[in-house]
Amino acid sequence: MKKKLTIIALAVLVATSVSAQTIYDAATIASKDLNGTARFVGMGGAMGALGGDISTIGTNPAGIGIYRSNDAMISFGYSSMGVESKFAGNKFSNDKNNGNFDNAGFVFSTKIGNQTTLRYVNFGFNYHKAKSFNKTTTMEGQLGYSQTELMAAQANGMFNDGVDLAYYTEEKINPYDDRGRAGWLGALGWDAELFLTDDHPTHPFYPYPYVTNPYANYRSEERGGVDQYDFNIAFNFNDRVYLGITIGAYDVNYRKTYYYGEDISNDGEYYDLWSENRIHGAGWDAKFGLIVRPFEESPLRLGLAIHTPTFYKLTYTTEAEIGSNLWYTDNETGEDFLNYQSYSTYYELGDKKMNREFELRSPWTYNLSLGYTVGRNFALGAEYEHQNYSSMKFYYPEGDEMPETDQVKNYLKGVNTFRIGAEYKVIPEFAFRLGYNYSSAVFENNAVKALPANSLNVDTDYANTKSLSNYTLGIGYRGSSFYADLAYKYTTQKADFYPFALPTETGAYDVPAVTKVTNSRSQVILTLGMRF
Repeated sequence: MKKKLTIIALAVLVATSVSAQTIYDAATIASKDLNGTARFVGMGGAMGALGGDISTIGTNPAGIGIYRSNDAMISFGYSSMGVESKFAGNKFSNDKNNGNFDNAGFVFSTKIGNQTTLRYVNFGFNYHKAKSFNKTTTMEGQLGYSQTELMAAQANGMFNDGVDLAYYTEEKINPYDDRGRAGWLGALGWDAELFLTDDHPTHPFYPYPYVTNPYANYRSEERGGVDQYDFNIAFNFNDRVYLGITIGAYDVNYRKTYYYGEDISNDGEYYDLWSENRIHGAGWDAKFGLIVRPFEESPLRLGLAIHTPTFYKLTYTTEAEIGSNLWYTDNETGEDFLNYQSYSTYYELGDKKMNREFELRSPWTYNLSLGYTVGRNFALGAEYEHQNYSSMKFYYPEGDEMPETDQVKNYLKGVNTFRIGAEYKVIPEFAFRLGYNYSSAVFENNAVKALPANSLNVDTDYANTKSLSNYTLGIGYRGSSFYADLAYKYTTQKADFYPFALPTETGAYDVPAVTKVTNSRSQVILTLGMRF
């Protein structure tokens, strides 16, 4: 049954780029957490028009123009991440706790004059953890479908693109390198003998007919984050108009370890699939902000901010391995025996991982905000923000648009974010804060992880996340120069998880029964600072 993997029509395939990244990777990297100073988080991030906090450097850059003194601060946090999965009446829970260095920044405020139109010119810098990827997800149960069906489907897609996994040739060509159009999932499945072939002209590969309701085990671990570095200049005109510009730099480090296995028969046959993926690189964007006090005698402030897309240059690094344990018959003795075999892309590539470079352009961001204060004791902030995720684009390093951009248009949509927060000072030195932050879902209900025939991805899982809510509260102390703030944030987001999606001849997808997932995060943030 074992066949040597080969590729035909090599001259045509050399110039073809293999596919690696997915729309789910893009959505993960482009989205941001509610994070920053404890005061900012305690008010739900609704400080775009109020300003006067270093974290507004990343939402409305004009907020730095509110400062009238120098400021330096640092924030620390502690997080508890939880993932609860429910499938077929079973519940699985995973928790991870870790400390965080959440942000550090400073503002240099320069007074120009009391009578001049330009009153202050301020410079700011802030580092903060824009995104944390830390979570672990597990599930198991009988699916009704087998991943081997997807392996065979990808092999058929390769066949129709000129790649025949069952074709013999004297020229030994490695299907795992980046010269051809071979998808790793189909290639590994064929190497592990998990599907069959016949003489069908367009669909010669098919899974074992007895693999109909396998028992599956799944586990993934995601780690890393996105670090954001913001550089700002802001202006105060007549204490009524504030303008700001922020240039942001991003450092991306996303790692995912994936395990998936199926017991494909009741007599000891199974397979295990493993991969380790990393997306790393850098990006930049620009943010422009305006705050206006429209009425001289009123404390009402109106804010507007526009963020350009973030322009990422990224590298996808991956390796994968498969092992299968199948029954064989000894041709000489006629005895049946279980035979285990394994195949590794790392070994097939000469003891190295595969690297693929690509570029990602996130959506534009539009932010409207309102701020209102009552005397010196009460402040209220509200914000609305919109990002159209269906406008994200993938590019090859040479500048050509990638096919994944079409999937973005079909499966992602606009995200609306609402923030509201309040601060009340019991006495001038002590304040209580409360906030709420809501973001709508980024994925369409019918979104799937559609892997092209030449995809390097073997992690076929995906989760269509729903709306996200952040509930926050905090307290703060202000001395003559020193200040300290403490905030608590609880984040919750549900998702529909699927281990894979099977393409059909009609262009639709069949999916196993949904796994209901609830992601939650509790975070405590402490900010220490000094104004001088």
